[in-house]
Amino acid sequence: MTSSGVQGGGVPSGSGRAQAVVRRKDVNPSSCVLVSRRQTGNPLLRYIKNVRWTFVDDLVPDFQMGQSSIALFLSLKYHLLHPQYIHYRIRELQRAFRLRVLIVHVDVDDPVKPLNAVTKLACLSDFTLICGWSYEECARYVETFKTYETKPHDVLLGSKSTAATDDYTSRVTHALTQIRGVNKTDVLTLTTAFGTLREILQASEEDLSSCAGLGPTKVKRLYDAFHSDFYPKVPGAGKPLGESGGQRKRARG
Repeated sequence: MTSSGVQGGGVPSGSGRAQAVVRRKDVNPSSCVLVSRRQTGNPLLRYIKNVRWTFVDDLVPDFQMGQSSIALFLSLKYHLLHPQYIHYRIRELQRAFRLRVLIVHVDVDDPVKPLNAVTKLACLSDFTLICGWSYEECARYVETFKTYETKPHDVLLGSKSTAATDDYTSRVTHALTQIRGVNKTDVLTLTTAFGTLREILQASEEDLSSCAGLGPTKVKRLYDAFHSDFYPKVPGAGKPLGESGGQRKRARG
């Protein structure tokens, strides 16, 4: 029987109906998210829809997303009422599991002070702190950790060289396609021919004309864009004060 009242983390418990006992050793954490029975009644569970999950009676953490990744769930509202609760839960885990996540539901109007305390505790206890402002958001984090459990690290972090190259290419493309008539194919032609944006900017009209697909009009627009003054000329700008129409006004006698 599950007891009535409030479970750990400030979550109301279930209805008290008898449930089959499920042991940790009987369930493979690779096949689904393991959920501690103490999370019965947690509204977060309603939003875990993209991965399988099951209750486990003797699970120490609140969630186990994989062989070496777990999460504790904490409501800030509950933390204000029971500040020692999370300390006990962290001690209970000891140093087990490689990835330890503390999912905090920010459900108070002024979260700054309690969140500072929880952040400090997470850092000192080797936990990754993640905040969610709704049960749905908290559930997404549980799903995401489970989904990426078996992904290689480069998928999670991204290849630095590839990411940098893609970012540079996208910026060059965005900049050059602002010139009227220049499209992405033209940018690809230019970057293939010259290599860098600097070389493109320094190219002569003759060099630009040698690129396939760039006609005289497009070449002129490119060259003019690269070599024209950055600011448009303002009529009368640069003339000495008191001049108008190229003539100096005579001082009144």
